[in-house]
Amino acid sequence: MQITRTDLDALNSTITIAVDQKDFAEKVLDVLNDYRKNANIPGFRKGHVPMGMIKKQYETAVTADEVNKILQENLNKYIEDEKLELLGNPLPKMQNEIDWKADVLNFDFELGLSPKFEVKLKGKKGVTYFQIEADKKMIDEQVSHIQKQYGKIESSQKVETGTELSVEIKNEEAAIDTTPVIEFNLIKGKKNIEAFSNAKIGSTLEVGAKNLFKEENAAARAFGVSIPQLDELPKTVSITVKEINNRILADLNQELFDKLYEAGTVTSLKDLKVKVKGGIEKQFESQSDQKLLNDITENLIKTTKFDLPKEFLIRWLQNSGEKPLTEDEAKEEYDKSEKGIRYQLIEGSVIKEYDLQIKFEELQSFAKELIKQQMAQYGQMAPEEKELDDIAARIFTNQEETKRLSDQLMSKKLLDFYKENSGIKTKKVNYDAFVKEAYGSAQ
Repeated sequence: MQITRTDLDALNSTITIAVDQKDFAEKVLDVLNDYRKNANIPGFRKGHVPMGMIKKQYETAVTADEVNKILQENLNKYIEDEKLELLGNPLPKMQNEIDWKADVLNFDFELGLSPKFEVKLKGKKGVTYFQIEADKKMIDEQVSHIQKQYGKIESSQKVETGTELSVEIKNEEAAIDTTPVIEFNLIKGKKNIEAFSNAKIGSTLEVGAKNLFKEENAAARAFGVSIPQLDELPKTVSITVKEINNRILADLNQELFDKLYEAGTVTSLKDLKVKVKGGIEKQFESQSDQKLLNDITENLIKTTKFDLPKEFLIRWLQNSGEKPLTEDEAKEEYDKSEKGIRYQLIEGSVIKEYDLQIKFEELQSFAKELIKQQMAQYGQMAPEEKELDDIAARIFTNQEETKRLSDQLMSKKLLDFYKENSGIKTKKVNYDAFVKEAYGSAQ
């Protein structure tokens, strides 16, 4: 057997494997002898079927199978030995007819080669990291939420400022049937405010649905729909008042501060607002980080120039799935996936050049930290180290979960690396400004 490679250009090669009869003839004969021993053919005793009959029925299929095994084994070994970096998998060149009796059988395979390129992390135009700052309104709203959360609820017969109403909202035609708690302060419109002000427990109000609340979020929660569906609300709804409650806000005193944070660390409203500000901004970090990673990805794709073996990849896409694609379908699929292919190559280059591979100890520590965070969310104490190790070990028995954690950790490693090495500029913005930067409009 002989293997030769012909480089068509920097991105495309052809491998030719010449297989001699002696490479597979003995193995084919062994398989046919096994068939003969076990064949049940009418008119012949088991094990006594003429070899000519066995060959006539099975020789071509067995030969094709054995040759295919040889091709796959030697092709993969050649690629590994030559350290060829491929895109997609080798594509066999189709032959109209194969003479399985020929002394030498030649098989050609097309290869798409990975391009050579250099990744420049620091471009002329740096990427901006948007650090979201909590503004005064956001902080005050969170302090108010804390006061409500730790306050008391008192039943009332009268609707007034700060009242919360447990209601039943119905419209049979629009299939609306919800039982939300709504805040009187969020009702808008003079007629609506007057109607609710005069409502008693058991009162049923017929009100306009589309202009009932000051905020879209409040309307969506009340009617049980998404914000885009608010435009489809019916003209009117029936609202029956089930309960009227006044929420007595918790006092902003040392007792409350010590419930919220370690005793003595917050001693004033000013301290509380500092803590609240930090907590809000911590929650925003993941959004800032995700936008940064997206922007760096786009920037690297844009600034890292290299060609791809496009025609090969289109042919490969035609034949790589469970169902073959037409040429037009494969071209469309290539256009959709080209960016992803480019970034995978760039990411792989960065990981290799800067040795960012994940070690098992890192993955284990990462998994254990996530376990502790999840338990803390449910108010549970972090388990002992041995129990943490056991939980992590059970997770690693699940291949999909292990891959998900590995991908998550790699994204974190890459993000940390980019933050330190990509010449990132930091810009402080409030949340509304961040949303405009990220999505093009305020939400």
